Amino acid sequence: MLPMFEPSVHSSRRKALLSSLAAGDDPSLRNGLLVFPGNRESPMNYPDNAYRFRQDSSFLYFFALAEPDLAATVDLATGESTLYADELTEDMLVWTGPRPSVREQADSAGVERVSPRDRLAADCAGRRLLYLPPYRAETAAELAALAGTDPGAVASGASMPLVRAAIALREIKEDREIGRIERAVDISIDMHLEVVRAARAGMTEAELMAAAYRVALAGGGMPSFPPIATTRGAVLHNHGYGNTLADGGMFLLDAGAETDDGYAGDLTSTFPIGGRYDDRQRAVYGIVLEAGRAAVSAIRPGVPYREAHFAAARAIATGLAGLGLMKGDPEEAVAAGAHALFFPHGLGHQMGLDVHDMEGLGELLVGYDGEPRSTQFGLKSLRMAKPVKPGMVLTVEPGIYFIEGLIERWKAAGKFAQFIEYGELDGWKGLGGFRNEEDWLVTGSGARRLGKPFDKSVAAMEAFRLP
Repeated sequence: MLPMFEPSVHSSRRKALLSSLAAGDDPSLRNGLLVFPGNRESPMNYPDNAYRFRQDSSFLYFFALAEPDLAATVDLATGESTLYADELTEDMLVWTGPRPSVREQADSAGVERVSPRDRLAADCAGRRLLYLPPYRAETAAELAALAGTDPGAVASGASMPLVRAAIALREIKEDREIGRIERAVDISIDMHLEVVRAARAGMTEAELMAAAYRVALAGGGMPSFPPIATTRGAVLHNHGYGNTLADGGMFLLDAGAETDDGYAGDLTSTFPIGGRYDDRQRAVYGIVLEAGRAAVSAIRPGVPYREAHFAAARAIATGLAGLGLMKGDPEEAVAAGAHALFFPHGLGHQMGLDVHDMEGLGELLVGYDGEPRSTQFGLKSLRMAKPVKPGMVLTVEPGIYFIEGLIERWKAAGKFAQFIEYGELDGWKGLGGFRNEEDWLVTGSGARRLGKPFDKSVAAMEAFRLP
């Protein structure tokens, strides 16, 4: 598949990358060679039975091409880019069908030179190589061979100037990228509406999982990550699909679509299987929605995303105090970390070509600008904390969970007894988990929700189930 965007888009990104590196104070960078190994096919259980191919996201961003077995370089001395790829053999043509020539692929990404794939090693010999941290063993092995180093030293040898420059470019989304992300979010919304409308007691989680997958595939892409489709919402990452839906229970769907060119959506919905929230479900779900509104109101350029997380946490502590489950000053409870019994994860993450955008480049760099993160339970799971900028795309996903084992452990230890009404919790422990997730673009003055209208209010979620 040839790129969605015109060749100048990708060549201008590479030029911006070069300019950023040239602006640094390391003169040796000017004679280095940037190396971008693309992903290869990854066999499941024998070579010809591979997992679905997904190109490396930084390769997509700078070179656009979604074929396996590619590599590319950018020469810092000349600014020239080279695509390393092989023409189709006769045998390959039989199995894969025709594809554009290597020269046509290079032209579609604005790349000046082409060379056979096996020439990469010779062209790297004797050069200072700069590369991004690999996350696949085969990529690490190739980089080790190119750099003449031990595979175990490859990750630590990644170029920090290159990593920081790539993050700075990728985290600010161009208008054309926002359009593709909105397309992914629109398909994601359709996935959720399909599941909400289809869910009935007696169905299995797997049946609803299949419904979500169908919409993603029909939209031209795939799910952007393995969906969570569960009757056990208090298990945060439940990837089993064997349970049966029952009246009175809740269903949590955390699922998103990926466009055919790699841009992601990521949403979560929590709804009653029987079509109506009972009083307790309605109350808890309402607090989750309020936490989302509080978080979004705190998103402004220059304000650390950590503050949006705290705004959501305070709304949760306040709401649960109203239900008699927490007590004391909400600000003090959040500062101490008592709310994390119910909200033990972070508010959200960046999103783009990766659903957790750029985290392969280093979560601490992407979400914290390299600053240390908290060790406090709950807060340590916040992936994004640094100041936000216009053009960033973020998820906002507060939740409330009644995690029975965690409640029993904290209760036995008397943990945060000054803030938690353990005596009242016994009647709530079977309520499960509630999460609501939406995708937001940071603007010059605040944030704009991405995607077509999708009303998550109690009334709307119940109305979706009407015949």
